[in-house]
Amino acid sequence: MTGTIDEFKKLVDAEEFFQFFNMSYDLEVVNVHRLHILKKFSQHIQEIDDNSPDLSQEEKLNQYSLALQKAYQLFIESTAYEQKLFKVFNDKPKNVVTLTEITSD
Repeated sequence: MTGTIDEFKKLVDAEEFFQFFNMSYDLEVVNVHRLHILKKFSQHIQEIDDNSPDLSQEEKLNQYSLALQKAYQLFIESTAYEQKLFKVFNDKPKNVVTLTEITSD
């Protein structure tokens, strides 16, 4: 890996992260799950930064690369709905009565 942390911090698009880490990816998977992959990747980065603050730049970038691989792989094997990374998947809809809530008293 030849990139630096400063270069990494300038990346925005999912494709840029894959290119930075020289990782192959399926564009169709990224197009469908882009926000979810980036959200999970961000969570992994936060864990790495919180749990291993003393890593060298190279070690940190290696960990980030593994984190991106994990996030990408997760959405090859799972769906966004199953992962429920965003609030919208966890909120109960308002003004909706489900069939299980209806009783026949």
